[in-house]
Amino acid sequence: MHELVVVSLESWDIVWRRNQYLVTELLRADPSLRVLFVEPAADPLHEARRGFRPRPGLGLRRATPVEGVGPDQLWLYQPTKILPRRVDPRVDARLASLVRRAARKVGLTRPVLWVNDPAASTLARDTDWPSLYDVTDDWVAADRPPEIRRRLLADEAHLLAECDEVTVCSPHLAASKGTGRPVTLITNGVDVDRYRQPRERPADLPPGPVALYLGTVHRDRFDLDLVTRTATAAAGAGTVVVVGPVLDLSSQEYDDLAAAGVRLLGARPWTDVPAYLQHATALLVPHLVDDFTDSLDPLKLYEYRAVGRPVVATPVAGFRDAADPRVTVADPAGYPQAVRAALTAPARTDTHQDDDIPTWDTQGRAMREVIERAWRLAATPR
Repeated sequence: MHELVVVSLESWDIVWRRNQYLVTELLRADPSLRVLFVEPAADPLHEARRGFRPRPGLGLRRATPVEGVGPDQLWLYQPTKILPRRVDPRVDARLASLVRRAARKVGLTRPVLWVNDPAASTLARDTDWPSLYDVTDDWVAADRPPEIRRRLLADEAHLLAECDEVTVCSPHLAASKGTGRPVTLITNGVDVDRYRQPRERPADLPPGPVALYLGTVHRDRFDLDLVTRTATAAAGAGTVVVVGPVLDLSSQEYDDLAAAGVRLLGARPWTDVPAYLQHATALLVPHLVDDFTDSLDPLKLYEYRAVGRPVVATPVAGFRDAADPRVTVADPAGYPQAVRAALTAPARTDTHQDDDIPTWDTQGRAMREVIERAWRLAATPR
């Protein structure tokens, strides 16, 4: 297996997530491997409706150099979505055709297809490429309009039935997606040594105690009302800080967070993340608790463990069962005061050392085994 097309739910940018870490491990382990990483399509019409300047997709280009990865190993491709699905029912077919053309341009002839975005089921149908469906979020459990939900259900049903391999990131997903076929559990991980290398305090962290949330602010996960109440309760004891991309908030919601004292720093490069975590007084998980968040395996579970700081979490998967004295689990009613208590607690030396945290190199090896199995299965007559 020396060719791979990854259709991702996220762009390859300064904020690294599961896909970037796993793909990087695969590339470093095999210098002959070439990857086309397909980013979500640019949607100029949607951007114009939201009041932003519309822009086309970035097209096909080499990735910014990554340590240990050759200059021709990793290619990025962002197509352009011209019309919405309700106007153009062939949107997914057109995008699939564009991806096939990009793969040919970089010389990929029979790659393994790694699907993260369920909409890529059309690409899986239209090619005979060996295929892997990597399930990282249970989107069919998320709150979506009926038309979108119907499409998600159809796309996922096809992928679960037809892909040569299926991987999932959480035990919840293993149970829900593995009812009708075998699935492989590959959780997320962290580069433990990199997160434990001491860093200087970032200049943009406010002075004094800091309660820090690392991650994307997204309505499906992030409890906006809870964070607002937490920042109000923390006033005088410390500052609530959010480090990560902010998606789909209204100007009023921005104003409400700022008025409560929340500092939104925005996205920071993945290389700088350990410094923010190391210098936080407490780390936050103010997530909604529902069927969708129960399906997740948050990266912050591993990143927070690696730096060993106190954590205050709502009772979400991964944290509510943590046998870790540094983790405080609080329901929404008691969460603001639990965060204030963490900000005012006497500083102590961490004596709880984690030695069993999954690392990206081990998870990368596990993913490589699955991809190679998909290649062999696809080569075997059915």
